[in-house]
Amino acid sequence: MTPVLTFTDKGIYCPAGDFFIDPWKRVDRALITHGHADHARPGMGRYLATEAALPVMSMRLGTIQAEGIRYGERRRIGDATVSFHPAGHVPGSAQIRVEVGGEIWVVSGDYKIENDGFSEPFEPVTCHSFITESTFGLPVFRWEPQAHIAAQLSRWWATNAAEVRVSFLGAYSLGKAQRLLSMLDPAQGPILTHSAIEATNDVLRAQGYALPPTQRITPETDRKAQSGAIILCPPSALGSAWAKRFGPSSEAMASGWMRLRGIRRRRGADTGFVISDHADWPGLLSAIKDTSAENIYVTHGYTDIFARHLTELGLNAAVVPTEFGGETGADAPELEGEA
Repeated sequence: MTPVLTFTDKGIYCPAGDFFIDPWKRVDRALITHGHADHARPGMGRYLATEAALPVMSMRLGTIQAEGIRYGERRRIGDATVSFHPAGHVPGSAQIRVEVGGEIWVVSGDYKIENDGFSEPFEPVTCHSFITESTFGLPVFRWEPQAHIAAQLSRWWATNAAEVRVSFLGAYSLGKAQRLLSMLDPAQGPILTHSAIEATNDVLRAQGYALPPTQRITPETDRKAQSGAIILCPPSALGSAWAKRFGPSSEAMASGWMRLRGIRRRRGADTGFVISDHADWPGLLSAIKDTSAENIYVTHGYTDIFARHLTELGLNAAVVPTEFGGETGADAPELEGEA
């Protein structure tokens, strides 16, 4: 009997529907979990993604032949029935449920189970086989509640403003940056954004996602008049000549990898905020339990360690190689991608 999904050199393939999920090579039909570059790649013949994910995908990929689907809507493709369900990772992100002949598989993409108040909250999907990430699949990775991180962020910003310094906060332009923005109080001071982040903000605001007012940094921005402001920028801009033109500053990186002191030191940031758009160790285990899946396929991250732990719990777990990344930056162990 042909399995519902197979793992090929192009990506995760459904023979019954003749489509791929998040393929990393060119295919005719691609179902996409979310708009990050390691999951939504250029060059596919046709794309299917949530209606909420498509605007950012179009901004990043240019003109594409794409169709949107609502969360929970069932769509027949060949002999397969598919539906998209919230993954809680970034706005528009989805888990993809595939059913063939009564057997159900779910491809989770990237996910987190904490409701961040901005992205569509994660919804467990019951299935027979579940394909999970393991970006943070080690017991050391345990996240504090978002409200705690928001309080830490506010205190750091206030301290810098009192000492007449600009606060630089490094975050990826889709998902993490907007989540952090939603945690900031604009009454505390000016919020400025790098153009790469503001371009994504523009798209999401047009879709109705609520974000505080921000100022896009342009060549005309007076760099020396921004003391007390907080500036959101891509991680690559931290410590750059672009950042140094703003004068005295403090730099922070927001990432789950900030849990590891060695990576925090290599990043060179003054401060690290431990916040991730991926599930932590307890979150991964909780999500898997809630699926009631008989088979677990582990992708990208600490795959061997996490799959071994699942096996010790009595689950049927196996590692599946993929070309997906995770929440990273160049310092993340063995990973490259974005969150």
